[in-house]
Amino acid sequence: MNSDVLKNYNYDAFVPEKFEPLMRFDESPILGAPAPDFPLWNLEDRQQISLKELWSNHLYLVVEFGSFT
Repeated sequence: MNSDVLKNYNYDAFVPEKFEPLMRFDESPILGAPAPDFPLWNLEDRQQISLKELWSNHLYLVVEFGSFT
């Protein structure tokens, strides 16, 4: 992962000039479109799995995103 991404993401103050450049909603998939596949890690055993693998194993899937801040 690019270290600049983490440095810019973990900003020291929650002010618009720090977080607005990261809000690129125009690059998101349109509503109803499939989510792009990407790697995920289990926080307990640190095993990697892909979103596609999880999606294929479950009828419903909720993915929650958090913040390092």
